[in-house]
Amino acid sequence: MLESLISYFDHIPSSHRALILAGGISFFWLVEYAIPLVSFRYNKWKHAGINLLFTFTTIVVNFAFALWIVRLSDWTISQQVGILQWFPMGNWASLIVGLLVLDLVGAYFVHWTEHKVKVMWKFHMVHHADTMVDTTTANRHHPGESVIRALFTMLGVLVCGAPMWLVMIYQSTSVVLSQFNHANISLPKALDNAISYVIVSPNMHKVHHHVTRPQTDSNYGNIFAIWDRLFGTFNSTSVNELTYGLDVLDNQKDGDLGYQFRVPFNSQIKTDY
Repeated sequence: MLESLISYFDHIPSSHRALILAGGISFFWLVEYAIPLVSFRYNKWKHAGINLLFTFTTIVVNFAFALWIVRLSDWTISQQVGILQWFPMGNWASLIVGLLVLDLVGAYFVHWTEHKVKVMWKFHMVHHADTMVDTTTANRHHPGESVIRALFTMLGVLVCGAPMWLVMIYQSTSVVLSQFNHANISLPKALDNAISYVIVSPNMHKVHHHVTRPQTDSNYGNIFAIWDRLFGTFNSTSVNELTYGLDVLDNQKDGDLGYQFRVPFNSQIKTDY
């Protein structure tokens, strides 16, 4: 079973990766209609427009880095560089350890860094600018942030010594779980809490999208919830107390494409909030 999965992801066509992205958004989009967490008074299609445009720019950036990631992965294997190359293990162990390392470096660490380094934070603000968080918010990244995240993905591949099948499984899992934990869905509290001990649940991540600190600077994880609990960045504020957006931005312009693209270069916007 795992061998078949490895073989598939080792040669996964770009069209299949696109289907995973589109399929995830479509699925959680429909679930949002059935069990919404917040009854937003908005045009769901219009709101999705700007987020999907940023999703498109993210895809373009990722494709631009794809060849470099492949070459780096091949290099780590040929030169025996990275954790999985230094400590050979079976496929199941490689999958688990590899996903943990890639998620730590390529998701948690880059996310934490974006909140601590002012230049990076200005790009990341665009993601936080959405005042109506739903599944389309998952890939709302300024192109500059997409570049930053691609570079940290490469760092993760280097640290991990990850073969391409593992990188593809990680990226596919990451995009779907990001759509899941951003989705505007209401799960039973007990279920959401239970999920949040293993993977990042919707309620857990919504806290991160609160308009002010300390909630904004918490719950950085994307796949595994372990990192926030391990590094002391977990926050359990109730979703009933949350307001989305960012208090240093003009939240009335969360759907203004021109304003959002210029946010990182707008010197009038404070980086301390």
